[in-house]
Amino acid sequence: MRRISMTTRDELIAATAARYAFADRAQRGRILDEFTAVTGFHRKHASRLLRSGKAANRSAPRLSRRIYGDAMREALVLFWEASDRVCGKRLRAMLPLLVSAMERHGHINLAAEVRDGVLSMSAATIDRMMGAVRSSGATGRVKRSPPSAAVKRAVRVRTFSDWGDPAPGFFEADLVAHSGPSAQGSFVQTLTLTDIASGWTEFAPLLVREQRLLTEVLEIMRKQIPMPILGLDTDNDSVFMNETLLAWCGQAGVEFTRCRPYRKNDQAWVEQKNGAVVRRLVGYRRYEGFKAAELLGELYALARLFVNVFQPSFKLAAKQRTAPASRSIISRRRRRAGG
Repeated sequence: MRRISMTTRDELIAATAARYAFADRAQRGRILDEFTAVTGFHRKHASRLLRSGKAANRSAPRLSRRIYGDAMREALVLFWEASDRVCGKRLRAMLPLLVSAMERHGHINLAAEVRDGVLSMSAATIDRMMGAVRSSGATGRVKRSPPSAAVKRAVRVRTFSDWGDPAPGFFEADLVAHSGPSAQGSFVQTLTLTDIASGWTEFAPLLVREQRLLTEVLEIMRKQIPMPILGLDTDNDSVFMNETLLAWCGQAGVEFTRCRPYRKNDQAWVEQKNGAVVRRLVGYRRYEGFKAAELLGELYALARLFVNVFQPSFKLAAKQRTAPASRSIISRRRRRAGG
């Protein structure tokens, strides 16, 4: 295609626009074909120019594009990480509140020009500036461990056979869900604590599954238990495996341990109380809301005295395996089956 000067193009636009304005549909198509062949414009752009009859005003000064420096980019990466790496549109909506909150709590101290630059960015600019950071990993998003992973590494595993004969004060803890047939939504749960040595058991309702609420309930239960809590053994649920409960155990001088994943036998004592006491009293229906939690609290206040003071408690003293007898039974069953 032969190149023509910008001045010639402008003259050509002015001359062709008059013909284009009074032409019918078929003639406009032919005019566009000729015009794009001569100028090299895209067909859509050419039709806009011919409809307006004006060439682009290249003599007008162009507005300077805003330049965002490295300081603004680093601040944006910080806010992006704090927002759990949301997209540019969501981060743009969060930025005013996020910047204010992080400044109020002393997490950042931005210069005025950096702060103004970050807050003035559009969603498209945020996505463009974060493009290199997002693509730095193989998948565009760094795989991170779940919040409880670091806590699990800090909490020692205790199995069923590791207990031996502990002193009173070492408790197993577990949650009983009162969700009914569906686990959707929020529902009341019962926190059960069982002492390994004495079998003393405490119960308390939790309005929701929340780690800070759990520690507050544990603090109340600690004052009711007639012995100091020396140890707390839980399962691997995230409501237990978190920094809040780990910090509470450290401040209270409580040894924090956990069972093996998917091994309920490691918590046989508290599991037995869940079925024999909680499920027998409350059942399997769904309970939700403050009123239900309040009624469960009143029930447990009476049940703890009946279970711990008036009911006798059994504990396994020893067990012995009879392996030869079990093998003979299996062999007899095989002979009967013809195996």
